Amino acid sequence: MSGVWIFDKNGVAHLIKNPTRESFELKQPTYPGTGTATAPGARPRVLVYLPENEMISSYEELERRLIELGWTRFNNPMKSDLLQFHKSDDSAHLISLPKSFANFKSLHMYDIVVKNPSFFEVRDIDEVCDPLV
Repeated sequence: MSGVWIFDKNGVAHLIKNPTRESFELKQPTYPGTGTATAPGARPRVLVYLPENEMISSYEELERRLIELGWTRFNNPMKSDLLQFHKSDDSAHLISLPKSFANFKSLHMYDIVVKNPSFFEVRDIDEVCDPLV
């Protein structure tokens, strides 16, 4: 694996595949609550609901959109630290999200996109927030 390994404050090593100066300088996400990528300095990502071109900024918005698409909330007492949605009792599709939207990362966004490709997309926050786009 090529790249640079860095250690976070907890002593956990992370691989940065295409390091930039900013990836070492930026320690905290510039846009809190936007589901930032895990590598320091990585571009923040957001989940966009395509039919409305709407950035999902809360679990309330996300749950409303998922319910419109036929997903239902799945209460699993064994996984009380997760919000889970399933498509139907006959389907193996399950979306598992952290309880707190602050912990909603691009990994979770891509899981939603893979299971709803015509309705959601992950974008750089600059693409969504730039008034010229």
